[in-house]
Amino acid sequence: MLRRGTYQFNKDANFNFQLNRVVMWGNGDPDEIAGISDGITDSAGWVRALTGLAKKAAEEGRVEQQIGYLRMSEFFMYDSDPAKLDTYRRAKELFYRFYADKITERNLIRSEVPYGNGTLPVLSAKAAGTCKGRILLHGGNDSYIEEFFDALCCFQDRGFDVYLFEGPGQGGCLREQNMKFDPAWEKPVKTILDYFRLENVTIIGASLGGYLAPRAAAFEKRISKVIGWSIFPDFFDILLADDPKLLRVVMDGMYKRGHAGIFNKLYQKMMEKSELVKWNLLHGMYAYDAPDPVSYVQKIRQFTLKGIGDKVTQDMLILAGRDDHMIMPSLFHEEYDLLPNVRSLALQLYTNADDAGSHCNMGNMKLALDTMIRWIDQMNEKNGGISK
Repeated sequence: MLRRGTYQFNKDANFNFQLNRVVMWGNGDPDEIAGISDGITDSAGWVRALTGLAKKAAEEGRVEQQIGYLRMSEFFMYDSDPAKLDTYRRAKELFYRFYADKITERNLIRSEVPYGNGTLPVLSAKAAGTCKGRILLHGGNDSYIEEFFDALCCFQDRGFDVYLFEGPGQGGCLREQNMKFDPAWEKPVKTILDYFRLENVTIIGASLGGYLAPRAAAFEKRISKVIGWSIFPDFFDILLADDPKLLRVVMDGMYKRGHAGIFNKLYQKMMEKSELVKWNLLHGMYAYDAPDPVSYVQKIRQFTLKGIGDKVTQDMLILAGRDDHMIMPSLFHEEYDLLPNVRSLALQLYTNADDAGSHCNMGNMKLALDTMIRWIDQMNEKNGGISK
């Protein structure tokens, strides 16, 4: 079910966004969320509140809500929390048990594609009716494959073969296999294209996927179209986008010269003052295999279209929200400059007038998916069919 709505649950922008995510992508009850939202001021409070909702939903037999609450309670558990992995697995197992009939009815296939010393989980679907194309869909910095189940079903119903996957740093790859993020996203993408023998694919990447997808397309020309479900030219620039220009220049210079170690104390103070900064840094250290905040920031400097954007030669669409609390829309200008050789480039910027002004158009997934599908159809027509 593709919901629509924008809710003001919490005064903290990130907690408010994530609570909307529980409703929009986790089937949470907005009235229940509103009832616990004011008590959430830190990660521990989030975990207590969402765990409580999951327990209540379980007791009342509301499995769909239980899954979303359980999954998102794990979201703010830190790597050191012994309950993290168990909570993730419970939510995952419950999801596939609850949706087993729907998965069977739609002939969806769960695959584990060999990759390195582990596997990449893939959920694939064949188009309903005549196939209009093939879509490779993935998330970003903190996503779960199960969150995109409704998107997969929508694309299937609209005539697309769909391959939804998790790569290193995401979902079960991170939590169960300890696969850390790798900026070279073309490597897992190549593995999946080879495994399923795919050609002429539209790749769609959400959030950080707005970098990962075009990065893969730069080196993998079996991708014919690219959709960035977020503006994402450079991770470091996004991290510093709200800071004064002089500070950005100084920090950039110190990182380049290898003198950034002194920032660890600064980051520690920032974590003490901001729960968002604390979660971002601790999750980043975990997902990017970094021993301290400075090492994490050094890792994310590799997640950039600088130096490779000129290799993206496909048609590309970028979707964004004007009120995105994570990524300033003005960064589109930077991304535009980094993509001089794209076959075509379109930006769709939505606002909260359509409940789509948040990060990844959180309040109106249907509008975002409809936009993607119309664009793919237009590109197919422009290029003379899906085989082009």
